[in-house]
Amino acid sequence: MKKWFTRLTIILSVLMLSSCGYNDFQTKDEATKAAWGEVVNQYQRRADLIPNLVNTVKGYATHEKDTLEAVTKARAAATSFQITPEVLNNPEAFNKFQQVQGELSSALSRLMVVTENYPQLKADTGFRDLQSQLEGTENRITVARQRYIVAVKDYNVLARSFPTNITAKIFSYPVKPSFTVENEKAISTAPAVNFGK
Repeated sequence: MKKWFTRLTIILSVLMLSSCGYNDFQTKDEATKAAWGEVVNQYQRRADLIPNLVNTVKGYATHEKDTLEAVTKARAAATSFQITPEVLNNPEAFNKFQQVQGELSSALSRLMVVTENYPQLKADTGFRDLQSQLEGTENRITVARQRYIVAVKDYNVLARSFPTNITAKIFSYPVKPSFTVENEKAISTAPAVNFGK
């Protein structure tokens, strides 16, 4: 009887450990970090394009000082935001990240609208190249955000489902914040960079 009870205990322990989801949390947590890294890379790529864009526009649109300063200021705020792994688990920091990126998108949109008034600028090859790169980057940002949203959804389903929600509580795997509909609308508005080529 004692041997049978010991075997049953071992079998139950193995079954419980295999269904606790600890390894799944490791996998899904790493997937969210990788997806987040891609989001950050694409935002950085956009930020790297902005100084060249501003300088090109500055050469043609000397009367648009306020707009150019707004873009430069928004870029500075976006690039100075410290992006750490903790941002993924801190809804307040995540919202701040979304806010500064949204402000940069908005400033870029205003800049692109202003450039419509400068036909010589629109004809500039360098500007058209920057426009094309910015368009591509905005598309990459959208794709990277979508992948992150899916990775977070998979992680959060695991964190909220039984019995893995017990593992989440024991090992401190909180639900991760994701882009919200309101924030998504604000930051997914790509700058209007199509100038009727």
